[in-house]
Amino acid sequence: MKLRVKFSKHGALKFIGHLDVMRYFQKAIRRAGVDIAYSTGFSPHQIMSFAAPLGVGLESNGEYMDIEVNSLTSAQEFADALNRQMVEGIKVLEVCLLPDNARNAMASVAAASYTISFRQGYYPIFLTQSVVENFMNQNEIIVTKKTKKSESTFDIKPYIFLCSFDENNCSLKLIVDASSANNIKPSLVVRTLYEANKQEFDEFGLLITREETYTNVGTKDVIQLKPLGAVGSKY
Repeated sequence: MKLRVKFSKHGALKFIGHLDVMRYFQKAIRRAGVDIAYSTGFSPHQIMSFAAPLGVGLESNGEYMDIEVNSLTSAQEFADALNRQMVEGIKVLEVCLLPDNARNAMASVAAASYTISFRQGYYPIFLTQSVVENFMNQNEIIVTKKTKKSESTFDIKPYIFLCSFDENNCSLKLIVDASSANNIKPSLVVRTLYEANKQEFDEFGLLITREETYTNVGTKDVIQLKPLGAVGSKY
């Protein structure tokens, strides 16, 4: 059986990288006594894959991983067993059963939503709803991509599905493309917003939380986003 596990990552554990999170879950699954399936061959390993890796320093309420198990009593018992092994900062939120024809989490990622708030002393006083609207009403939003050998420009506006300002919480809300082909970092959008308003940008001042990870249940031209966990069923 294929399971999709949704979990959160907060606090000091936001400084743990993706490979360490993967190793952490491998050990937690063994300690929890989960009947997880293993690959065949000379070096068997747990059948597990993660959706879009979270950058170091970011928190999240919407991380996903897929695993295969040989047997399962119920999704809730599975979640409870894993949570008993969790340390402070990581918590299993939901578990669903995937259909046999479901694509894995990594291949399914189309977009992600973020909340961007600011450290004390770093709040940009220029930021208002009208500033954000003017930024998004541009015909194109050009950024420069630099590599060791070349420099190129491209338009990121088609990959920003939502950009709004929350006046009550003084934060930005973003939904951006998170697919493997057009992965847009939220910090890049904020940096470009600052530069468009001729403001100095310091990435250290950002507090970024990924709220949800989505798959596209529409078409390439007509995008319909749905949380990764919504494609399965409760068990």
